[in-house]
Amino acid sequence: MDLKLVSIFFCIVILLHSSKITFADHFTNQNDLETYIVQLELPDDYVFSDSKDLYLWHQSFLPKTSANSDLSSRIIYSYRHVFNGFAAMLSSDEVKMMEKQPGFVSARPQRVLQLHTTHSPSFLGLHQNVGLWNASNSGKGVIIGLLDSGINPNHPSFNDHGMPPPPAKWKGKCEFNYKACNNKLIGARNLVKTAESPLDGDGHGTHTSSTAAGNFVGGANLLGNANGTAVGIAPRAHVAMYRVCDKDGCPEVFILAGFDAAIEDGVDVISASLGATALPPYAETMAIGAYRAIEKGIFVTCSAGNSGPFSSTVENGSPWILTVGASSTDRKISAVAVLGNGAEYEGESAFQSTNMSRKLLPLIDGGDCESLAIIDVRGKIVVCAAVGSLSGIEKGEEVKKAGGAAMILKNQEEQGYTTFATIHVLPATHVSYLDGLKIINYITSTSTPVATISFKGTRIGDKHAPVVASFSSRGPYTVSQGILKPDIIGPGVNILAAWIKPPAEVIPSATSTFNIISGTSMSCPHLAGVAALLKSAHPDWSPAAIKSAIMTTADTVNLGNNPIQDEKLNPADLLSIGSGHVNPSKANDPGLVYDIQPQDYVPYLCGLNYTDQQVSIIVNKKVHCTLSIAEAELNYPSFSIDLGSSAQTYTRTVTNVGEANSTYTVEVIGVEGVALSIKPSILKFSALNQKLSYEVTFKRSTSTDSSQGYIKWSSTKYSVRSPISIFKLH
Repeated sequence: MDLKLVSIFFCIVILLHSSKITFADHFTNQNDLETYIVQLELPDDYVFSDSKDLYLWHQSFLPKTSANSDLSSRIIYSYRHVFNGFAAMLSSDEVKMMEKQPGFVSARPQRVLQLHTTHSPSFLGLHQNVGLWNASNSGKGVIIGLLDSGINPNHPSFNDHGMPPPPAKWKGKCEFNYKACNNKLIGARNLVKTAESPLDGDGHGTHTSSTAAGNFVGGANLLGNANGTAVGIAPRAHVAMYRVCDKDGCPEVFILAGFDAAIEDGVDVISASLGATALPPYAETMAIGAYRAIEKGIFVTCSAGNSGPFSSTVENGSPWILTVGASSTDRKISAVAVLGNGAEYEGESAFQSTNMSRKLLPLIDGGDCESLAIIDVRGKIVVCAAVGSLSGIEKGEEVKKAGGAAMILKNQEEQGYTTFATIHVLPATHVSYLDGLKIINYITSTSTPVATISFKGTRIGDKHAPVVASFSSRGPYTVSQGILKPDIIGPGVNILAAWIKPPAEVIPSATSTFNIISGTSMSCPHLAGVAALLKSAHPDWSPAAIKSAIMTTADTVNLGNNPIQDEKLNPADLLSIGSGHVNPSKANDPGLVYDIQPQDYVPYLCGLNYTDQQVSIIVNKKVHCTLSIAEAELNYPSFSIDLGSSAQTYTRTVTNVGEANSTYTVEVIGVEGVALSIKPSILKFSALNQKLSYEVTFKRSTSTDSSQGYIKWSSTKYSVRSPISIFKLH
């Protein structure tokens, strides 16, 4: 297709920095090469007949040196869809040479992003032949594209039993051999120049793909635990993998290439479980790529990050992205520490030892267990603190190597009650912070402390679930505090899904190609699957409408009908859960949605005091900020208000997607210390897709700095809830 530009567009030049790729140059030391993202301005009348013309135009910006013959090989990618730009290897001196050329706008260094490392469908209320799976045909006809570490195409989760052929719009490729792809895995592309194929060498991409849309696989388990039928959230959706990560991370140049390919191929949903410290969207690859995707009607969901429970750590927070935090499910793989005084403390372990003696063994405190050379642990159970450079598995290896009989891994204070069902190399259990303190107190107060570990297998029905995971990153979103982030939480703790091989390096007898891992990386594909179901059931909904449906119907209580709790089992605040925990069935029939069109984000971006040039980088076209709005004026399904002494008034518009003739009445829940006035207080709809607006005025009634609550619009059938976070910047 010809690419005709009727206005001044922008090109971004990505300049790759990698020790794996080197190029000789008579004037440039290859060690000086580093990554930049360079913006170029394109003349109005420029027309590219094909991708080769675009490539040649990009090449014309490379500096002219005596080693010019090598410069063409410097270009890594020539982008066409995500933006007009290319990736190349250049030094800082060469970038300075480029700055002198007409059309050069700006440059910035590239960053390397990191991956955010069975039972969950039923936990989310998804069951065969009923409810949302029935209404959406389990995601039939929808294509989920994943930007990740690759995929194992031979895993049974990607069998195509019962799958229709890809939709006619599909333009993707399978860069495996012909037989590797099928009607389930319809595409696999490798964007990593240092890799040979989309084959997953890490396991992460295989796990996330099967979580989002894996087909039914009976008898799935890990060492006999969590046994059952493994299935993704949208089991009839198609999968397309875009490998953008290598063993060292996910360079921006490859991520942008992944977005470019996914947009070109025709995916419906993009899931990206990776990120880095939040930057303004004009300097953030995920934000730029996601904006171009939603312009094409593609829903984008990203992980919130694994830097919790600390505040202001949330990543991927641009308002056109669904930002997903992590929570537990009601399943535990139980391993109970039994002390000599009769006290029992339940923890978790995926290695359910059958050889652990019921005999009480000596119990000692091994500190961080990173070196046990001066401690005699032979034949003893060693308590290890979950702190330091070693993982829980590696601490177990140290204990085993020193002759220890078993391990109790205890949390630090910030980790609270979040425990992991890990494949340990010896009998072990992972216990909470408070239980760990009690165990240490027993050791220090007893002359001959003893213990054993009792393995109880898989247990379902924890009424505390869902609990916010300790690692799940928290708001506020530092780039734009007027947008409440994360948006939603979903299952991300101890998730069983497909893996690249059995964990034989830990347990030699292991044969199952499934693994249990945790992270917002796991919660993100759950929401990608939910979005695919909603896209199948409501093909006319925009990405913002799908996002609104997910957010306004989210659960705020746990299985025990109490408020959702954080990692310390305190009521979780909105900066942890956003709108709450995803409820797919309710999202399918939300009543009202808060819709946003891509162009509506432009005045929001201008309102952040970005320059015309910075906004133009994001939206890929020339922008003049003649109109700007406050962050809270964006038609978002939540409110985050920096409220001083003066009253503030904001407008929201809702679209009726429920019953044609319906009346909604407003209710304010919580929000102590702030007076809210909502006009009108009643919304009367007479047709589907009718839009009505209301105004909310916020005014402080006390000196309280922060407050949280909800606005809820209720009809005889629906409840549409928007969270409100009030804060005061000092």
